[in-house]
Amino acid sequence: MSIDFAAIFPDEVVANSIVRDVELPDEAGTLALITLDNGLDHTKPTTLGPQTVARLGETLDALKTRAEAGEIVGVGITGKPFIFAAGADLSGIGAVTELEQARAIAELGHRVFAKFGELGVPSFAFVNGIALGGGLEIALNCDYRTVSGDVGMIAFPEVFLGILPGWGGTWLTPNLVGPEKAVTLVVENPLSQNRMINGKKAHQLGLFDELFEPADFLMRSLRWAADVIADRTVVERPQIDRDEKTWEAAIAKGRAVADARTGGYSPAPYRALDCLSAARTNDKKAGFQAEEEGLSELLMGEEARAGLYAFDLVQRRAKRPAGAPDKALARKVTKVGIVGAGLMASQLALLFVRRLKVPVVMTDLDQGRVDKGVAYVHAELDKLVAKGRLNTDKANRYKALITGSTSKEGFSDAQFVIEAVFEEMSVKKQVWSEVEAVVNEECILATNTSSLSITEMASELKHPERVVGFHFFNPVAVMPLLEIISGEKTDDAALATAFATGKKLGKSMILVKDSPSFVVNRLLGRFMSDMARIVDAGTPIDVADAGFAGVAPMPPFQLMGLVGPAIALHNNETLAKAFPERFYVSENLRKVVEAKKAAFYVEKDGAQVVDPEIAAIYDAGEKTEVLTAEQVREKVLSGLAEEARLMLEEGVVAAPMDLDLGMITGAGFQFWNGGLTPLLDRSGIAEKVTGARFLPSGAANVPA
Repeated sequence: MSIDFAAIFPDEVVANSIVRDVELPDEAGTLALITLDNGLDHTKPTTLGPQTVARLGETLDALKTRAEAGEIVGVGITGKPFIFAAGADLSGIGAVTELEQARAIAELGHRVFAKFGELGVPSFAFVNGIALGGGLEIALNCDYRTVSGDVGMIAFPEVFLGILPGWGGTWLTPNLVGPEKAVTLVVENPLSQNRMINGKKAHQLGLFDELFEPADFLMRSLRWAADVIADRTVVERPQIDRDEKTWEAAIAKGRAVADARTGGYSPAPYRALDCLSAARTNDKKAGFQAEEEGLSELLMGEEARAGLYAFDLVQRRAKRPAGAPDKALARKVTKVGIVGAGLMASQLALLFVRRLKVPVVMTDLDQGRVDKGVAYVHAELDKLVAKGRLNTDKANRYKALITGSTSKEGFSDAQFVIEAVFEEMSVKKQVWSEVEAVVNEECILATNTSSLSITEMASELKHPERVVGFHFFNPVAVMPLLEIISGEKTDDAALATAFATGKKLGKSMILVKDSPSFVVNRLLGRFMSDMARIVDAGTPIDVADAGFAGVAPMPPFQLMGLVGPAIALHNNETLAKAFPERFYVSENLRKVVEAKKAAFYVEKDGAQVVDPEIAAIYDAGEKTEVLTAEQVREKVLSGLAEEARLMLEEGVVAAPMDLDLGMITGAGFQFWNGGLTPLLDRSGIAEKVTGARFLPSGAANVPA
């Protein structure tokens, strides 16, 4: 079957394989250096679509001919600045409708990348930047590899998306670094919210032969390659232990991780583990064939389509938020005021000063709190310097931009003021009354409230039109989501300024109608409310938690411990007040808060178990209904389906895609589920509970 890849991937940005001859030091000969370059700036990573891969294959064929003629002594490959290759181009996967098409994609990558080992001269990968998925597999197919010390993103993200490394990763990796490290890279890391490693760690693991500093990375890599070619340097790699018991112990560990993180609902990690297991005895040809079978079948599965839908949301919809006003209406922000100097406010100050690079003034009730907040920002900047992520001069400039005061007079020339004070309406109103008396009439007033009404908060101000919700998620530096909430009187200038500022802060944004707890906290509130009701009725906490493996990044009660029982209780009280017919306030949770318990689980004998004191609180109640983990899952997902439908009917967001984007970037819901609504559709719960799917059949295959 002949596959027209250009028709399947019409939007592929084709990267060229640019070749230049480099004379190696000490008369070692000529090395042909390939640079993968898509011709765009460094913010547009090079991806590996079929046409890009095919062109690379043609380049390698020509270089093999040159090698046979004695014109070159080696071949190297590197990327444009900061980018080696950011994995396969996923833009056309939705158009892959037949198994033969999926298999052809897998076979193409294997066929081309294998050419690096068939040149007749040594091949070298000089990894100078991001190397993900297929990019990392290019490097692994080369005979030798170097990596720059400043590379921060190296990973196999495939299992995170519901597929597996299909261009050599599951065979080459265990045969290079052993099964235990391979399981970590291929399965454990992607199931841990797509954890990446840096160049230094990748070198320590044995993925790369040498680590060089970025300032002269390519020059030193070429000199090292010359020494390898001239036999002045011999690369020694550890022999891999192929003992079946040892190998399978690593695979069993990976299966346990997959069980805990996915509950068995995602086939991808298990197919990847099957390939890793077989790599112990498979030769390269058999290993690649196993990958082709696994990848092609997974690509046709619902989880992979949901994962690619989620990827598209994060890559596209997050950058073009639905409903955002004309960006030309945004006001320029040259100074920021922050009301509060606690932990959240301090995190905001650090983010604003690093991203906006403008003066930031923090205020609080007394000088001690102000000093503590400013000191926090200084300390975090010092940590970044110590880690090599920030130079001293820049850190000192940022420190100079941060000031603190007990007076709000410093806000008089600010264009943007955000509050991060106690979550109480009367406190918020008092803050804005004081701020409005100081700032100019065009200053935007942003609130970081997680649940309170923007409309009510602005109701007593002279200019309520400039008040906007600007809700971050904790920790501020890590969580991508920013909910931008429009009150009844918020005008387009305020919204446009909020969106422009959020973009500069590097956040994924969704526009939200003013409503109790907005998007993520409302859905999580329903999630936690129904879980609390179930546990109060008699289902053990650990059984209830087990029902949600593979939905949230961690079991619900572990998540509640991370968020804080008191915060969870406050959110549910707010929602129960607004929607008493659906939301439930747990008296047992109130007792947990009164007992000043910070978490539901404690460590015992190396395992996480429910805190006996908390278990005693819940065991004291009458057991009216004890559910299995599967029954818990269906019941709570049914509640989420109902809540999601109501939110769409109320116009809280523009479309189901915004609910999914919020739950992925704000609550860590799994990519391979597609966030929330594809999971509800796929399981049949959406139709059972609400009478209809959230997305048209196959909608997870198309761009959002």
